[in-house]
Amino acid sequence: MNFQLGLIAKKIGMTQIFDEDGTRIPVTVLAAAGNTVTAHRTSERDGYVAIQLGFGEKQPRRTNKPDAGQFRAAGVTPRYCVRELRVAEAVLGEHPVGSDIPLSIFGEGEVVDVTGTSKGKGFQGVIKRHNMRGEMAAHGQHEVYRHGGSLGCRKTPGRVMPGKRMAGHMGNARVTQQNLKIAKIMSDEGLILVRGTIPGANNGYVTIRRSVKTAIRAGKNKG
Repeated sequence: MNFQLGLIAKKIGMTQIFDEDGTRIPVTVLAAAGNTVTAHRTSERDGYVAIQLGFGEKQPRRTNKPDAGQFRAAGVTPRYCVRELRVAEAVLGEHPVGSDIPLSIFGEGEVVDVTGTSKGKGFQGVIKRHNMRGEMAAHGQHEVYRHGGSLGCRKTPGRVMPGKRMAGHMGNARVTQQNLKIAKIMSDEGLILVRGTIPGANNGYVTIRRSVKTAIRAGKNKG
């Protein structure tokens, strides 16, 4: 599990920038300014250590009473997107409740993991959902060109086994894109440019954290 501090961001869209030698770099623009610490979770009180971040202002009349009370106690305006990030114990002291998390916790060229909700594709068949090839379109074949074929299992156990690749709902799931490099940080505009694509549609909310695989490799190298 990734116990690194991160940021909540809003996906603006994709564009391109150019390197010093003129190489075109496709990037995703993320608006990440305005991350505020709304609560702490401690092992003594909650059984785990985490920091709760709020992002994007929300109209007070659309905030329920429990959330409004929590925001009032933290001294912040109601937030639209609230998420908890598991962190180390020392991070809680560095970022008290009510403080803002700056974009400077990341650096240009740093490798990060971005988690978001993928685009929903609705109900899809096995060809689009699982990249199956379908049946042969030959003489005698009738109305089963895009079917999934036999589900197998015979008399014993006589049922479809869990995890069988079949038609069903596609997309709209939590997806983490790993090992993406930060191409540029525009602190004045509150923007982070991440190289490549990230999950989700424009105006969706994502979480940026330091790459867990990079951290594991660094720990092994120290050992």
